[in-house]
Parts: sequence; structure tokens; C-alpha cells
Amino acid sequence: MNKPTYYAPKGGLPAQSELLTGRAIFTEAYAVIPKGVMSDIVTSNLPNWHKTRAWILARPLSGFAETFSQTIVEIAPGGGSEKPEPDENAECVLFVLEGELSLQIEDNKHQMDAGGYAYLPPASTWKLANNSAQPVRLQWIRKSYEPVEGYDTPAPFVTSDQAVTPVPMPDTEGKWATSRFVDPQDIRHDMHVNIVTFEPGGVIPFEETHVMEHGIYVLEGKAVYRLNQDWVEVQAGDFMWLRAFCPQACYAGGAGKFRYMLYKNVNRHMSLSLG
Repeated sequence: MNKPTYYAPKGGLPAQSELLTGRAIFTEAYAVIPKGVMSDIVTSNLPNWHKTRAWILARPLSGFAETFSQTIVEIAPGGGSEKPEPDENAECVLFVLEGELSLQIEDNKHQMDAGGYAYLPPASTWKLANNSAQPVRLQWIRKSYEPVEGYDTPAPFVTSDQAVTPVPMPDTEGKWATSRFVDPQDIRHDMHVNIVTFEPGGVIPFEETHVMEHGIYVLEGKAVYRLNQDWVEVQAGDFMWLRAFCPQACYAGGAGKFRYMLYKNVNRHMSLSLG
């Protein structure tokens, strides 16, 4: 079986001869940040990260993402961080898009390549480095952890896309499947970051409308997505933010698989206050 590949931005800048009009969309219900937006001029540097730049895709903001931040991090050879997380209440997922990443959690060292997945609970002691000769590009998804009395904080773990068997959705003949890195019944976890796979022609056959907020990063392939009242074409490298209750569905197109990484907040009572 061929090893999956994952799209990662390389930066650069469009030529002066290119048209200004693109596919970027920002509404109160959803946003689409297409891969062509991820140029050099929209990157940020991060404190305590060295030889690193970041494309920040989502952050808690009035009228935008409320529960999470999502960032593509590019670490040059010799770069990394001894103190990557500034918020001791933040949990996170790291997912390697390309390259080789050295991750240390407490005293445990891990080598991760494309498809590598790590969950890091709040107050973790971790650091990461690029000890290779090529850049490392990864997804960094963060959420403020919501503790619950009587439940322990989850433990850190490291796995990979390749190590997790996708679970087909019922009555889809395997055309729609989800790779779950956390047991959905494990109430300790208040966020899931899964990978969803559609075979060509696979669909979400109804408009999902639910309380979970989504961050969706397209890893591979292309599709037409139904977002609120609009149909939007998306492809590998595009990012979508979906507000809670935004109707959503999709048709997978193209000759190959359509795959995306999906964030959602789960397993907690609803707060009765705003903010």
C-alpha cells in the first residue's frame, strides 16, 4: 500500500502578473483560507521557537474560532523549541505533514515523520527539534483543556496515521471512513482531532448541523463542500473554519482519495455564559 502524502505550504509570493481574485471567503458562519493565501508575507515568528515560521489559520476571536487555534509550523534544519507552549492549560495535537521531527515528552524521545501524530495534555513538559537536513512542516492544534471533577487528565501519546485503522461510516460501503486517534467514549478528552477519508464519489449525504466547532485542513484530494447556503470547491492545502451549527456536507471529487484533518470540541456540558 502506498504511504499517504500530505499537502504542506512552501511559501513564496504570487507573481505580479497574477489576478487578485482568489477563493478566500470569510463569513459569520464559516471561512475558507485557500492554499494560495499561504505566502511568505502572512507568516509569523513565535517566541521561544527558533528557525521557525508559522501560518496561523485560526485563533479565538470575536466572530471567528471560539474554542481552538490551528497553525501550520515550518521548522528549518537546526530549528525547534525548548519551550514551545506558553499556556500551561493548553492541550494540543501535533501532526507532521512532511519532514522528520524529534519530539521529547518528559524523558521520552520520539522520532516522527509524515503522518506522525502526538497528543500533549495541559502542563506537559515537551520540546521539539528538526535535526534533519530538510524543513519540517506540521499542524499544531491547541485548545484550553476543560477539566471535570472525577476524571483524570489524559496522558500524552504518540502514534501515526499509518498505525490507525479507518472505521467506515455505516451504510457507506467504505466510501466514507474516519481515523480516530482517541476513543470517542473516553470522556477525559474534550477535543478530537481525526482524519476523515472519502473515496472518489463518496459523500456526506445530509447537511450536518451540530454544536461542535470545526477546523478542517485538507490533506489530499479535492471536493465540493456545502457550507451554510453555499457550495465551495476545496483542495489539498485549503483550510476551513466552521462555526457551531453551520450546516455542512460534501461531495468528494477527483481521481484519488479526499482526506482532511478535522478538529472538534466534544464531551463537555454547555457553558451558560458567553465568552
